[in-house]
Amino acid sequence: MSESNKTVIGAKAVIVGGGTMGADVAVVLTRGGFFVTVVERDGARRAGIRSHVAERLGDVGMAQRAESLGLAADLADVDWPAIDLVVECIPEQLALKQSLFADLERLARPDCVLTSNSSSFPISAIAEGLASQQRMYGLHFFMPAHLVPLVEVVLGPRSQLAGAEALCDAMRDCGLVPVLVRKDKPGFLANRLQHALAREAFALIDEGVASAEDVDAAVRFGFGFRFLAAGPVLQRDHAGLDVHCAAAASMYPSLSNASEPSALLRGHVAAGRLGMKTGAGFSVWPEAERQAERLRYDQMLKRGLELLKDDLPPLRANARPGNH
Repeated sequence: MSESNKTVIGAKAVIVGGGTMGADVAVVLTRGGFFVTVVERDGARRAGIRSHVAERLGDVGMAQRAESLGLAADLADVDWPAIDLVVECIPEQLALKQSLFADLERLARPDCVLTSNSSSFPISAIAEGLASQQRMYGLHFFMPAHLVPLVEVVLGPRSQLAGAEALCDAMRDCGLVPVLVRKDKPGFLANRLQHALAREAFALIDEGVASAEDVDAAVRFGFGFRFLAAGPVLQRDHAGLDVHCAAAASMYPSLSNASEPSALLRGHVAAGRLGMKTGAGFSVWPEAERQAERLRYDQMLKRGLELLKDDLPPLRANARPGNH
């Protein structure tokens, strides 16, 4: 496709849902040159979004762009004929998402791109029964969205490829690394890889092979450390395909193929130990320790971004059509 015939997404975007993920997606789109309106019904949450966005944009010298952020309490308050892109960031309840997209299909222009940040529901399930499935996509960010460079652009069975490619271009303009997921499988791409690792990690803990702390150390300071420089495919070229193939033949028969979560994980969930959000998971998290860990975590991600900066797309804050 020639440059002149490419689909390009304009500069006006709506984010539906102003929780943690929605607010951070607003940071990403605003720093990439979009004029963003966040729709959030909860008044207290809505009141804090602009300062949240300004603080995080300040890290890249763009705090003033938060002044362009629009806030709305209801879909009816949006100037829909002007909107080019919608990103849904509401709670992970399929019926809620289906109802919202039925409204969006009615409200948005026929050429407005409609996307869901869902991490669990296929776009085909969210779009079921709708007439405009060709313009619907998964647009899956990773927490914290303003720090993790990856975003998945997911095609449903009826999604148009041109729109997906336009989304990838728009995400590059925002300084992200988009990956195109061509089949709408549960977990898409990155979460499938992540859960394959987690299944084996918890199986090893359940079996008594290693402690949770040593599993984390093996990933962080071993092969996970190398992943900053090369993913699993490129790393095999570094190591030698013959070495990997022989190791795989030896290990694969004994790897976990469990079809349900590990006993340890299920036990913690049953006991209400859900992690930092409940004050305890694998560790106990008093509020002061939780805040300190979140700060450490975010600072490490920022240092990782600094190491990867030469491999990331440059921000193009004025690249959107209509951005003037």
